[in-house]
Amino acid sequence: MSTSASQGEIVVGLDIGTTKVCAVVGEIAEDGITILGVGSVPCRGLRKGIVSNIDWTVRAIKDAIEAAQTMAGVEIRTVYAGVAGSHIRSQLSDGVAAIAGGEVTRADVERVLEGARAIPVDADRQILHVLPREYIVDIQDGIRDPIGMSGVRLGAKVNLITAATSCVQNVIRCAERCGLVVADVVLEPLASAEAVLSDDEREIGVAVVDIGGGTTDILIYVDGGIAHASVIPAGGNNITNDIAAGLRTPMAEADRLKRLAGCALGRMVADEEDIEVPGVGGQKPRRTPRRVLSDIIEPRVEEIFAVVRKRIEDTGLLEQLSAGVVLTGGAVLLEGTTELAEEILGMPVRIGFPSGVRGITQLVHGPQYATGVGLVKYGAQAIADAHARAAAPAHSMMRMTASATKKFEDERPEDALKSQSKLWEWLKAAF
Repeated sequence: MSTSASQGEIVVGLDIGTTKVCAVVGEIAEDGITILGVGSVPCRGLRKGIVSNIDWTVRAIKDAIEAAQTMAGVEIRTVYAGVAGSHIRSQLSDGVAAIAGGEVTRADVERVLEGARAIPVDADRQILHVLPREYIVDIQDGIRDPIGMSGVRLGAKVNLITAATSCVQNVIRCAERCGLVVADVVLEPLASAEAVLSDDEREIGVAVVDIGGGTTDILIYVDGGIAHASVIPAGGNNITNDIAAGLRTPMAEADRLKRLAGCALGRMVADEEDIEVPGVGGQKPRRTPRRVLSDIIEPRVEEIFAVVRKRIEDTGLLEQLSAGVVLTGGAVLLEGTTELAEEILGMPVRIGFPSGVRGITQLVHGPQYATGVGLVKYGAQAIADAHARAAAPAHSMMRMTASATKKFEDERPEDALKSQSKLWEWLKAAF
């Protein structure tokens, strides 16, 4: 992934979530990414993944960036920001382009992807990502990386991810008010998948379900490519609201009870266990069976996974998810979540922890940090791709020069002087 040109560069992932803002600082090294610092602070400026209060969001971003800067010992200027919310949509598209020199180059791939994104989009929406599912060279399909292959016609089947322009601009505006430059805005479940999935899982079919505070994001991989993306406007905050109403306790205490004593599967709780529930408005705390808490949590978690299963069934891809489901996001830390998910979804389920990074990994070893780490990995790959694109014209020029020279060598002696003159004229014009 990394190149000599990109080594030592700092990459920062900014996860702007409904319940927290998390900044993760990484450094590109020769053998991977080293995590240098992390800053995570609570945030009340978003609702269901969408910015609802600019000032509160800006304050949270500043605090998270300052904490990450202090830990990493670097100055943060550029970030890769995550975006989520029910405004995210996914649709399929195709693109076709002629292969210029008989061999597929990076420029050919970029042209066919540009053609795939040339579809009508509502005025208030924008295309976030063009995610290739497969490439087709002439009559050969199912190709992952066509660069270097011979042919005359290159096709691509892609998944277009679109978002509401205003929601994306609000995320960018919040970061800019903190003195930051947003290098790119990235779909959060795409970043999470980057951090927690293995190549084998992508190959045989897997679904990433990222349960955050305000939304539950679904991303489906089939045959190594992204086949579907979807967002459910429900998450951990819905569970907290249910607890606060059911136990008549403040929201902050409901969240604390959820994290410390919550269980998504009632039969895992012993009858004799009880918890202390703080009262509202000065009322005294009271003892309540822990089973009551789990009885409040279980129906909501069951509802979320039922909707997840329905969304997957609607795509027709349920039978192709041989690797099952990988859960990420802070809400999946609830005891019993994995067991309940397996019952409802009817497939293997595991919790995804960020992998593929070094450094202070103990600070990001949790599903709640998957998006932040994934944004760093996405940014590192984007930097490597940018360097590769910058180097591509030089390689192309060298290849064209070598081809012209070979043609000159193969010609008859009487034509050599004419061809040599043409070759030097071409080189002068090119440079």
